[in-house]
Amino acid sequence: MQDVSSLENAIGITFKNSKLLQQALVHRSYLNENPSFELDHNERLEFLGDAVLELAVTQHLYQHYPNPEGELTNWRASLVNSTTLASVARETGLEEYLYLSKGESRDNNSKARGYILANAMEALIGALYLDQGYEVAAAFVKKIIISKLPNILEHKLYRDAKTAFQEAAQEKFSLTPTYHVVDEDGPDHNKNFTIAVKLGDSEIAQGIGTSKQEAETAAAAAALAAKGW
Repeated sequence: MQDVSSLENAIGITFKNSKLLQQALVHRSYLNENPSFELDHNERLEFLGDAVLELAVTQHLYQHYPNPEGELTNWRASLVNSTTLASVARETGLEEYLYLSKGESRDNNSKARGYILANAMEALIGALYLDQGYEVAAAFVKKIIISKLPNILEHKLYRDAKTAFQEAAQEKFSLTPTYHVVDEDGPDHNKNFTIAVKLGDSEIAQGIGTSKQEAETAAAAAALAAKGW
């Protein structure tokens, strides 16, 4: 297995059980090519980490902001979505430590890579929870993810992207965006959807998510960025 000490330095945490950190980095595709590898893939850790992440973010928002539930829900969604998590994963250098198949390793600029990174970040949070408990995991979430909140609030990145894109498209072009499934892959319990958003016949952007709704929202956010709206 690879040496992850420099990754531990980057995230500021030394694991008691380094195999938990290693497992958080194992994508299912790697095991397809290396069936004798001693660790399992990271999907169960991802499942756990998703819950820890959501609780830590929710707890922080509840304790520090008196805003209505609807606003807090939008803020939380902007912190825990795959785009934010993939960005944080890249900032911490997680990408170079991933265990991937040869095909996935070559495809490092794909939208799917962002999704893999987001899942790995959730798995890392799950591994940290198992290794050192909720308080340490929540402190980690606060340091690397909740710290993004001021920028999100300043630039109103918490707005519902689909609504914002639809309003802008109707105002500027008198067109209503349409969303189309481009691809779906993975097992039924862990599907990834790729969805394109169009204005008329022109594709503006694509988004990836674990549900069609999440992928549509990601596509709308990408379209807003592409249009500079």
